[in-house]
Amino acid sequence: MRQLQRDVDEYIGQFKEGYFSPMEMLARMTEELGELAREVNHVYGPKKKKSSEAERNIEEEMGDVLFVLISMANSLDIDLQDAHDRVIEKFQTRDKDRWTRKEEQS
Repeated sequence: MRQLQRDVDEYIGQFKEGYFSPMEMLARMTEELGELAREVNHVYGPKKKKSSEAERNIEEEMGDVLFVLISMANSLDIDLQDAHDRVIEKFQTRDKDRWTRKEEQS
């Protein structure tokens, strides 16, 4: 995760404009999530793609969401690895008995 954050920072660092403001990035994140939702709906939902619509895929849209999330984290000095580790710890403690576990195989 930290390498991904470094990669994005190196890319953004080559431009005078730098990172957008948090509100601009949140707006961009919303836009990208909408595009991801549209693709998921085309593939798994009832709304099929029009022949005139550009060819995109879920993987590409997830990559766009990830890039904006990393950009926002970098601009706010948030270490996403630490954030991830805290979330996993929360799920392993608070929610450890929330879901039905698979049977262990011998």
